[in-house]
Amino acid sequence: MTEEKELSYKEAIEKAGSAITRFPVIKIQDVPLMSHIAYNWDSIWAFRPDPSDLLIATYPKAGTTWTQEIVDLLLHNGDADACKRAPTPVRSPFLEICSPPPIPSGLDLLKKMDPPRLIKTHLPFKLVPPAFWENKCKAIYVARNAKDNLVSYYYFDLMNKTQPEPGPFAGYIHKFMTGELSWGSWYDHVKGYWMEREKKNILYLFYEDMKENPRREVERIMRYLDLSLSDEVISQIVELTSFKNMKDNPMANYSCIPSPVFDQSISPFMRKGEVGDWKNHFSPEQTKIFDEDYEKQMKDVNIPFRSLI
Repeated sequence: MTEEKELSYKEAIEKAGSAITRFPVIKIQDVPLMSHIAYNWDSIWAFRPDPSDLLIATYPKAGTTWTQEIVDLLLHNGDADACKRAPTPVRSPFLEICSPPPIPSGLDLLKKMDPPRLIKTHLPFKLVPPAFWENKCKAIYVARNAKDNLVSYYYFDLMNKTQPEPGPFAGYIHKFMTGELSWGSWYDHVKGYWMEREKKNILYLFYEDMKENPRREVERIMRYLDLSLSDEVISQIVELTSFKNMKDNPMANYSCIPSPVFDQSISPFMRKGEVGDWKNHFSPEQTKIFDEDYEKQMKDVNIPFRSLI
């Protein structure tokens, strides 16, 4: 085993050092992706999961880490210690992510794991490797209302030094509306998985439902995974995956990512986790413009989002 492969995830990121930068985006099928992802696209597209693998898909900052933690705990019968065996990106590799060596790519991490594997992606439906559907893999999609998702993504882009510079908030709203951010259009993203959810057996969840009644949604995920856990274990999972407990959990709060990459002094990775925080950021004029555009972009679907107004 080489020295680079022996490095811990955090050590590998630290060793990459000056190679970490705000990477430009390159479009794949009209979807902006960070350049390292685009350069490795053929390998990502060719990925063949095992039929037992589970995909967790979201637009960035829509409850991804929360869902990963819930599923990992469900798969380990609520064993908190088992779910502290490694940081989230090691336990549940990020399929398409690629960074400068010696940081392992998502594909590198997956190669070292035996199925069933828990796999994360932010790819829109049309860019998910087709073998997931050919092999009838289960997939969980989490959608978050547009304005809260936008605000959370903005703060993430401020602190994530690998994403393009977010610029001022007013300009960021425009980029969100026009799909110019990494991983593309929120509108295309939530609609793509919604339209395919029944044909592809995708469990489509809403962030707001998870906040309103986490136990109900944990039980929905449990049933989807064909698991049967005791009420006591379910209660324990709900408690372990509360926002406060996850924010304090070093295996889930991304403190494994050094500050030159994720500068959590600018904004914590787990910032607020609230519904309706957008009201503290949008001006009345921005709200009017956004709402009018939202109606146009979502007129062809009836996805039951809440907390837009």
